[in-house]
Amino acid sequence: MIIDILSLFPEYFQGPFDVSIIKRARENGLVDIRLTNIRDFAEGKHAKVDDRPYGGGPGMVLMPQPVCRAIRSVKREGSHVVYLSPQGRTLNAKKCVELSERSHLILLAGHYEGVDERVVEREIDEEISIGDYVLTNGCLASIVVVDAVIRFIPGVLGNEESAENDSFQRSNFFDAPKYTRPEVFEGMEVPEVLRSGNHAQIREWQEAQAGAKTRRVRPDLLGERL
Repeated sequence: MIIDILSLFPEYFQGPFDVSIIKRARENGLVDIRLTNIRDFAEGKHAKVDDRPYGGGPGMVLMPQPVCRAIRSVKREGSHVVYLSPQGRTLNAKKCVELSERSHLILLAGHYEGVDERVVEREIDEEISIGDYVLTNGCLASIVVVDAVIRFIPGVLGNEESAENDSFQRSNFFDAPKYTRPEVFEGMEVPEVLRSGNHAQIREWQEAQAGAKTRRVRPDLLGERL
């Protein structure tokens, strides 16, 4: 998969993409992450990329010319263009799987008060939000999308079942509680059922625990009221 990220601050991504699983995925040729500076496509001596909004209001808005030019510089047949915006559909596991099947993603990181709406109408395939809150820019949201999506690319994780068994993947339930050695820590023991070797009982216990926590913490996932 090729992922092009368009932003005003390409240097923002230097750390997260150079460590751990994402780094290995890049080194193994499973994902090619490319960074584009929108400002490189601005005109004029000062490379202006933003201006005041028509109709008034606070803040500045990214101008359509440099943003469209940046998108078109990397866009090709089969590209899927995503604008990271708090006004988009909320990212979930299903959407991550869907995006992981794309051959080329273009992620547009918003800045300031957003982008000129004509960019959205002409170049954007979908808007995605990582939650009901606003960030100072869309760079962090882009990192979240990349991290969440590439986990579903075959070969990225050491154990393919890790992604399949995560919270939200098989159902709307959370994942079950996890335990490892030592068997006793500060007087707290690993549940006996997990040490029993009875796989049917273990699976039943895990499903019950996952369901109980989901109902307690996120009943909305099950269509229940808080």
